[in-house]
Amino acid sequence: MLKRLIFLLLTVLTVSGSMAQQQIRIQCTNQYETPVSKITVSAGGQTKDYTTDMLGFTTITVNPAEPITITSQYHDELSVAAGSLKDNAVLTLHKSFTWKDLLNPMFYIVYGGFFLLLFIVFAETGLFVGFFLPGDSLLFVAGIYSANLANDLFRKIGMGGVRYEWLDLFVLIALISLAGILGNTIGYWTGKKIGPTMFHWRDRFLFKKKYLYDAHEFYEKHGGGAIVFARFLPIIRTFAPIVAGIVDMDKKKFSFFNMIGCVAWVFSMIIAGHFLQKWIFTQFNFDLKKHLELIVLGIVIVTTAPVIIKLLSGKKKVSQPPTN
Repeated sequence: MLKRLIFLLLTVLTVSGSMAQQQIRIQCTNQYETPVSKITVSAGGQTKDYTTDMLGFTTITVNPAEPITITSQYHDELSVAAGSLKDNAVLTLHKSFTWKDLLNPMFYIVYGGFFLLLFIVFAETGLFVGFFLPGDSLLFVAGIYSANLANDLFRKIGMGGVRYEWLDLFVLIALISLAGILGNTIGYWTGKKIGPTMFHWRDRFLFKKKYLYDAHEFYEKHGGGAIVFARFLPIIRTFAPIVAGIVDMDKKKFSFFNMIGCVAWVFSMIIAGHFLQKWIFTQFNFDLKKHLELIVLGIVIVTTAPVIIKLLSGKKKVSQPPTN
């Protein structure tokens, strides 16, 4: 009889212990909505490492009666009650700042919102040091999050209840285009201010007056197209309006093509991000928001490829000595 009682007690303890452990599927992302690839779960004095899939999903084993702590490299630890977790729960770990974040468009959207976006578009051409800012990818991502950005803007100006897709897009495109136009204009007038002085500089290792005359001739022939297409090329768009001012490109001509280029650039990037996100998600159930790093990388490659190809193929050929 005693043996049966002991066996029954052990069986109850074993079953209750197994019942206490539950498997829960969770998704781990950070504040930039980027999946966290590896996490460490600590509970009851025990620690276990988990690897998530490309969307940040993994299945963890927990005791609902115990609190758990989730940690990951470069992220602050997150403590939650295991009993409150349900399948497919989304857990957001706060990522600590690194200099690499400055190249992530979501960094500016999360911490600065729409007004920081406007400043970046302005600074990329209006400030000489803006060449490193992620203009193209930032606008594409802004198109994906157009509803969030417009709602944030309307809320700040007391119009929080206004929600209309085309109004959101129109306001974003109009204001961002204006910021780009102003940035280019500042760059142009900066170049125009220092241009006359540069024509009196002496030739140096990195400076030749011949370059100024070549640039002046180029802008006389192709200045309008250069201003428009420079908008779609990183780094080039920072210096194009400054050079246009240095070589004294016609003010009216510059202003006209400046507006054309800025509106075309902003319109194409915002519309592409907004409607590609909707179409791809509807047709293929593929959420671009979960793959922003790949999208940004693709945009950087596409926009910088023409510049790299031109630099590699534009080297001067070695002239051959004349033959008698």
